[in-house]
Amino acid sequence: MPSPLDVVVVVGSLRRESFTRRFVEGLIALAPPSLQIEIVPIGDLPLYNQDLETSSPPAAWQTFRTRVKRARAVLFATPEYNRTIPGALKNAIDVGSRPYGSSVWAGKPAAVVSTSPGAIGAFGANHCVRQSLVFLDMPVLQQPEIYIGGADKLFDASGQWANPATRELAVKFMKAFEAWAVRLA
Repeated sequence: MPSPLDVVVVVGSLRRESFTRRFVEGLIALAPPSLQIEIVPIGDLPLYNQDLETSSPPAAWQTFRTRVKRARAVLFATPEYNRTIPGALKNAIDVGSRPYGSSVWAGKPAAVVSTSPGAIGAFGANHCVRQSLVFLDMPVLQQPEIYIGGADKLFDASGQWANPATRELAVKFMKAFEAWAVRLA
């Protein structure tokens, strides 16, 4: 049996009780065993500043870049802040893409999920991430698209999926992501 495919998840929300993080944890619980998935923290990354791009850039940048570079696929999960992505997520994307010509993202299969307590499921943020991934040369899973509205009601008090249809969409998504990542990694 081949070893599991190493997948990192970049969660755009830093809040401990983030709806986006909870959704990702729900996805991980439904993931096929062929995927080894790890959430990579981004909250301690210093803001990208090319002046810090010296022979010894910030340790947090180096740790992040090393971990993402080792991964074979990436899942981006974002809430929506003011119709776009959180600054921490944009910073993580920038840190991983530099120095120019040494991007840790290049060529890795990716997927994007977005969540919001509102009805449109962070549609705008989802597409903002996708826009960056085009430049970063990351082939992105197109279907099924995941824009999850009502994110504050996804799980019941015991942590179980509250809506069977959303759970089934999550299962379908994880199977599609697995096939995408395995094919392209």
